[in-house]
Amino acid sequence: MNTRFAVAVHILTFLETQAGLPATSELIASSVNTNPTLIRRLLSQLAKAGLTTSQMGSGGGALLARSAETISLLDVWRAMDEAREVFAMHEAPNPMCPVGRNIKRTLGLRIAGVQAAMDAELARTTIAAMAHDISSDEQARMAAIA
Repeated sequence: MNTRFAVAVHILTFLETQAGLPATSELIASSVNTNPTLIRRLLSQLAKAGLTTSQMGSGGGALLARSAETISLLDVWRAMDEAREVFAMHEAPNPMCPVGRNIKRTLGLRIAGVQAAMDAELARTTIAAMAHDISSDEQARMAAIA
């Protein structure tokens, strides 16, 4: 597992906080603290999944393609091509060994359960909820400073 999912969630949450104003890859990259090239690559994947769109020209940039209330973390997970493999199985266990012969099926059943639980949890959380939580956290931080 890599960080593409987390960065994609960051991007979409950032776009939600922009209140409909387009955000450049440079602006998003400054929030993520990464290279704008990575942001553009991920925005391309998110656009292919129908989660973002681009506004061209002066003042252009990335926007959410649909309401943040309708974009779940599961949608983001699937957009990042990480949808089906939380845990990778090793390919060639020894068929002469009782464990080797049976590990894929036995472990696979457990992994399928984990995958189903993860999918259900990701489906429950939207980008709007993420933005709300971040806003609440920031308000609490500011109140603590004051």
